[in-house]
Parts: sequence; structure tokens; C-alpha cells
Amino acid sequence: MKDPTDKPDDLSSKAAGRLTQISAHVSKSNKQKLIPQNGNSDQSLPVDHTDILTTLSTLRKIANTPDPTRRGYVRQKQAGKLWVRERIDQLLDPGTFHEVGSVSGIVKWESIEGYARERPVSFVPSNNIQGTGKLQGRDVLLTADDFSIRGGHADGATMEKTVYIEKMAIALKLPVIKLVDGSSGGGSVTTIRKAGWSYLPQIPHLRQVVQQLNMGIPNLGAVVGPAIGLGAARVVACHFSVMAADIGSLFNAGPKVVEGATFEEGLDFQGLGGPLMHCTNGTIDNLAANEAECFQQIRTVLGYLPNCGLEAPPIVPSDDPDNREDLSLRCIVPRRQARMYNPRSIIESIVDRGSWFEIGALWGKTGINGLARLAGHPVGIISLNCEVNGGALDAQGSQKLARFLKLCDVMNIPVVQFVDVPGYAIGTVAERTATMRWGVELAKAYFSTTMPIFSVITRRVFGVAGGIMIGARDPPMQVAWPSGQWGSLPLDGGIEVGHRHELREADKAGNKAEVYQALEEEYKRLMNPVRTANAFGVEEIIDPKDTRAVCCAWIRHMYGISMKERLASRMSGKLQTSFT
Repeated sequence: MKDPTDKPDDLSSKAAGRLTQISAHVSKSNKQKLIPQNGNSDQSLPVDHTDILTTLSTLRKIANTPDPTRRGYVRQKQAGKLWVRERIDQLLDPGTFHEVGSVSGIVKWESIEGYARERPVSFVPSNNIQGTGKLQGRDVLLTADDFSIRGGHADGATMEKTVYIEKMAIALKLPVIKLVDGSSGGGSVTTIRKAGWSYLPQIPHLRQVVQQLNMGIPNLGAVVGPAIGLGAARVVACHFSVMAADIGSLFNAGPKVVEGATFEEGLDFQGLGGPLMHCTNGTIDNLAANEAECFQQIRTVLGYLPNCGLEAPPIVPSDDPDNREDLSLRCIVPRRQARMYNPRSIIESIVDRGSWFEIGALWGKTGINGLARLAGHPVGIISLNCEVNGGALDAQGSQKLARFLKLCDVMNIPVVQFVDVPGYAIGTVAERTATMRWGVELAKAYFSTTMPIFSVITRRVFGVAGGIMIGARDPPMQVAWPSGQWGSLPLDGGIEVGHRHELREADKAGNKAEVYQALEEEYKRLMNPVRTANAFGVEEIIDPKDTRAVCCAWIRHMYGISMKERLASRMSGKLQTSFT
């Protein structure tokens, strides 16, 4: 408020003084000093905060520059592994990575002359690098372990960073890429020594990870070194995981801990948990030759997936005609039922050329699943593998297909399945491995998921397994090939069960072979697929060469109003999906 006693000359003097102060702040020369409140004008700090900016720049330069004198870095290169920042440069689009927590780590400070002045003497960055970037033009979040610093253990990590990036994925609804090399902030006994007290183990970010999985926020992980304990759990929890064959391994605890607990001596990383172990038992989905192939597989898988479950999968232009015919499909399934064929050749013939990407090829081999495109639209592909166990689903095959169905459900990807299943596996091995238990789990996956399923019956549909596969949607959307056969049991074995008394009496009479042959001929006549179509037991039998055109027409419709309704239901919360 203006003082009425002020004279005009006093007012002018005050105004001039104020303008001088303001000009000092905005002066481009930046030569003026900001005087601290305690009056230490001879020890004042720069107006433009260059002291803080210089310190930040110094710390970032240290973090971004490899130190060839550091023992951990030398070990990293001797093992044939890329340094963590080299991995980021190779994976992401050039120049797109923006680090979050770029100066987090352990700093040793020393005081220097001047008011409240200090400078870093040494800096050990956090061994987990996180941030945002672009992968083939799409925004992603990335977290990568730096094994060269304390092997990725907690005593070199900043747990708050790990939790933060998981929360950011939920808030921004962006895919998360995880490059695991170490324990990802997992425990080390040295943490106790550093803290001065022991602690109850906590996994504070796992809640957010589970939430992401069920929301359909893609979690894609690569094992590019030894994935230990928490690191192993992080990559196994992903929607898709891949291991580098030359340097990857995964285990709950390392060889030294195992030796003390189980007395297994002489184990190395590969023998304890290498790709021959975990890419063949379903722990890790896919195997890659090296780090570069790991990164390429991650790019490929992400190309089929939406950013989150509230979006449709990305559609790309396709120059492969919808009505492309393949006459070889007419004879790919042998007329003789005992003969097998290559089911992957059917898949590759029908989907867009070059779009087939198999997931889990080295385990659960009675089932085949993967991602592909039809007319540019992402689609999940399921097939039975008649070349393994005659196509009968075993425990591992059921586990693999169940997991894949859940993946397609949370990602809103329609499924096309090629059905040739004689039933669940039988025999002592099947019983010992709990085939029916996992077969029921597969049934739960079929009936609890809601993404559209289209069935192409290429040959056999028998038993509980067959009924589950084609009966999980109402109305069923399906077509059959002229090679189709179906029923409660295959004829081999089924005739003996159904006509046991008759065959026993024929055996006594010495004409069992003739009676059996007559029964077999009758059943084969009655099992003509045209008879089933006459009774509308199967909706339509198509020429195999037209399968692609039929599937493309179906997928286009599914990405129309059906997809819009599904996304609206997920947005409103009416439709809940679960990967876990």
C-alpha cells in the first residue's frame, strides 16, 4: 500500500532501485550473485544454478561411460556380454531413450570452499537402469540390470526405482521391457552388513506386476545373463520371455548356495539352469542364439500386442490376398489315419506370408501355439501336433495351450485353432504326470476366457480334449475339412471297448478277424463327415484350399463391431480378464 508521506523523489528512487534488482536477475551476463539470507555475500551461489547442473552432468557422464578398470565391467566383457547401456542402444530406436533416475546411486561427497558447496569424489550408479524409449516407433518403458555392479544385487540397487517403473507402467499403460542380468535387486548377505540389521524379505513391486499382467500391459523379458532369485522371478512372470543361448541362465540360487544345500558339486550356470533346462520345461518361452536375436524376438512379439488391454491389437497393411488359395492343402492330411503330417505347414500356408511366430516350440510339443496375422490383423494360432505322441495332449501341452489362451484373452487377440486331437494322452506316463489335472486346467482356460475362437477341424476330434476345444464358445464358429473324423473314441480301441462281448464270442467261434473287419467297415461308412453335415452336426465342410479366405473373413468381422463391444466392456469394468 502506498505511504501517503512518501515524496515523489523518494518514490522514484525506490522504483529505480527495484528495477536495478530485477535487471540483475534477468541479466544475460549472469555475473550477478544471489546473496544468501545469512548475509554471506562473499560465498554466494550462482544465480543460474550452474553448480547443481554441473554436478548432475558429471554424475551422468560417469554413469554413461564404461569404466574398463572396474572389475565387474571386465568380467562382463570377458563373458561375451554387452554392457547394459550397449544393450539399450541396440534394442531401442536410436536416440529415444530417456533415463528415469539417471543419477541414482551411491555418491561420496567432499566439501569445497564456498557457501554450502560440495562436489562428488566418487559415484557408483544404481545397478538397475530404467526409463522410457521407443521400440519400432512405439513408446515403451524399459528396465535393465547392470550385472557389472554388484551382480545386480540389492546392495547396489535402488528398490524405489524398480517399484516406480512398475507403477508408471500402470499409470501410463505402456509396455514394459525387462532385460535381466543378475538378481534385479534381489537379496545379498552384504545388505545385512551394510544396514547393520537383518530384515524380513519383501517383494514390493510384485503387486504391480500382477496387476499389469491382468490388465494386458505387455511384459516382455529377456534373460541376457544369469537370472538369479528375484531376477529369475521377474522374467518368468512376463507375458513372453526369451533366453540368449550363449550367455543366459536362470536359477533360484547360484551353484555355491546349491552346493551347500543339496551337496550337488561342480555345477556351473549352464548346467544348473541353462537353456537346455529352462527352454524345454516351460520356464522360459523361447530360445535365441544371442542377445541380438533376443531383442529381435521382443520387437516381433510387441508388434502383435496392444499397449494395454483397453486397446485393440495393432493392424498393419497386408499385400497377401485374402482369397489366396493353396491346392496342396487338399492332400496334406493323409487318407490313412495312422499316417502323420506337418501341422506347421498348414499354419504357414493360411496366415499372412512371413507372419508366423511360434511361442514355446521346445516344450509341450504335443501342442503348437504362436502369433500371426490374417489380412494384417493379429491372431493367436493353436494347433495340435500329430507328429508328437500322435497328437494326444499331454500335461505339458495342456499347460502351454492354457497359458497361451490367457495371453490372447488379456491382449484381445482372436484365436484360430486347427483341430486334430485324438484325446488326452493315455498310459502310465500320462497318469504319472497328472495329464487329467492339467487337461482340466486347459478346460478352465477355454471356458473362462472370452476372446473369439474359430476352429478349423482338419482331422480328428475325439474324447474330452476334443469336446473342450470345440465346445468352449456358444455358438461355435467352425468349419471342417473333408478329412474330418469325430466321436467319443477313435475306432482303434473303441471297437474293442464297445463290442467286447461280441468279439469275445467271435473269438471262441474262430472268426474274430472277420467280425472285427465288418464292424470297422460299418463304422467307417457311418463316420463319413458328409453324414454329420446332413444332420447339421457340423455346420460346414469346406474345400481346404479356401481356408485362408474363410479365416480372413472371420477375423475382419471380429475386429469390427465385436472388438468395439469387447473394448467397451473392458473399459467399463464389465469384462475382467486374468493372465494369472
